[in-house]
Amino acid sequence: MNIKTAVFMGIIFYSLTILIHFLIISKSIPFTWVNGGRSESFAEQLPISVVNTVISIIGMVFTLFVGKFKLNKYKRGITLICWFFVALWSFGFIQQLFGTPFEKMVCSIVLLLGVISHLRMAIEKREM
Repeated sequence: MNIKTAVFMGIIFYSLTILIHFLIISKSIPFTWVNGGRSESFAEQLPISVVNTVISIIGMVFTLFVGKFKLNKYKRGITLICWFFVALWSFGFIQQLFGTPFEKMVCSIVLLLGVISHLRMAIEKREM
């Protein structure tokens, strides 16, 4: 696997994450299926989904940035950010395993894709 494959996987991950949150915001997916079922109302879940969408958009922009440029002078910073995302998505993956059936069956797989893609971006050489 090279950096382009890792970036492609990252784009798929962020696209799916944004899609899931848009489906929650549009009420196509019940809010009780996410956040471990802890949200007591849609109004309580809405800001969580909005924040997660914004984080995902930032992550996608970063991933596109990594894939577009040969950034040897920023390699250390990019690698550090990739490792941060590996830790963040790994924590999220573990949380999903303790969540609702939807989170266990769908969200955990999406997050695993995010962990793998960012791990690959962190360890791959930046030569394209």
